[in-house]
Amino acid sequence: MSPTTILVVDDEHLIRWTLKQQLNAHGFEVVEAGSGTEALAAFGETIDLVLLDFRLPDTDGLSVLRQLKELQPTVPVILLTAFASIQTAVEAIKQGAYDYAKKPFEFEELLLTIAKALETSQLRREVKALRARDSEPHAFDRVIGESPALMAVKAVMAKVAASPASTVLLQGETGTGKDLAAKAIHYNSDRAGRPFVNITCSALPEHLLESELFGHERGAFTDARQQKRGLFETAAGGTIFLDEIGEMSPALQAKLLRFLEDKTFKRVGGLTDLKVDVRVIAATHRNLAQFVRDGKFREDLYYRLGVMPITLPPLRERTGDVPRLAGHFVRLFNREFRKSVTGITPAALRSLESYAWPGNVRELRNAVERAMLLADGLELGPEHFSMLAAATPVRSGFSLPPEGINLESLERDLLVQALQRAQGNQTQAAQLLGMNRDQIRYRLEKFGLDKLGRPMTDDKPA
Repeated sequence: MSPTTILVVDDEHLIRWTLKQQLNAHGFEVVEAGSGTEALAAFGETIDLVLLDFRLPDTDGLSVLRQLKELQPTVPVILLTAFASIQTAVEAIKQGAYDYAKKPFEFEELLLTIAKALETSQLRREVKALRARDSEPHAFDRVIGESPALMAVKAVMAKVAASPASTVLLQGETGTGKDLAAKAIHYNSDRAGRPFVNITCSALPEHLLESELFGHERGAFTDARQQKRGLFETAAGGTIFLDEIGEMSPALQAKLLRFLEDKTFKRVGGLTDLKVDVRVIAATHRNLAQFVRDGKFREDLYYRLGVMPITLPPLRERTGDVPRLAGHFVRLFNREFRKSVTGITPAALRSLESYAWPGNVRELRNAVERAMLLADGLELGPEHFSMLAAATPVRSGFSLPPEGINLESLERDLLVQALQRAQGNQTQAAQLLGMNRDQIRYRLEKFGLDKLGRPMTDDKPA
């Protein structure tokens, strides 16, 4: 490990010589400079700390300090001055100095300040490295795909991450990667060094979800034996990801709206308003606009969340990304299963590209995982994806009539036929259409149909 190098900047040769002798005796390398110009010329990546005189023949120390901080903001600078005052010290700290020492100084005290500055600098470098390590798996290029639809979404995500936007709404079918998008936005923003916390709104009953989000005071309810901080407090300065926001109860929607409006909330059972700065990313596979029309979701909250909406495209709309995604999952499971599969055969890739992928990227990942578990050879062939053979392909051979069609009407008609053939069994209807049950339920709500595909009436709930 190379020794720590200190740049000593002072116009008095005797002071520079004395400091060099003392610092060398403690194992430091020393570079000397007698002016601001010399200091800037000597300053480089090998310098670990700067001792900077306030009075220099060609400029003042604060001016040099500003230039040093522009070049390398992480290198600590200790200002040396015989004209110490509160104003000088405050200004030096404002400009980025770690500390200042008044001449004449005791070397042992200066040595202690140097040690603390170097320790702080090292900790900052380690924190920066840890943040970079945490952020790297969530870089935008880790959102795999180069289709026009996905590239447009990634461009919006990058703009949102760099913006001060405090609310983001992610929309898209199940399995499109809304959680991955939320993490990418967080870890590529200036909030990356702060917590990213997530919770699925459909996973807890209303009273428990409220306590998890906002915390509670001791005695707020039967089991509240002590005060608890909620996720909004835990995520202070960072991001909270509210998945399945469409499942949140009306009462909690009202409390969330208040928080989004003024960044304040009360713990359950509390009387004091608490204020935190946190970015809220909400996600849903539901049609929130339809939920608003049906009275299941607050209109004001919908518009508050929808200031910055991002819709993740389904995989069937970016089939060109399937080979890249499949290759990524092969490499992932090679590491996990300690295998050496080299790739996927052209015939198998054609099969994957022709499949509708109702479960989107998540379904593709699961398909590759199953194939990897079954594979004994070096390549994955069609036989490893036999579970897709009976599924509905993207290209069904349907010919578009010359006069065209109403795609939404066709979708509704096929949904009704599938439900009637399955006698209201949504799982079976989903299989007939190459979908999952959530997608069937979404379309029932979208078209206002009951479980048998009949138009909804007030006395005929779905």
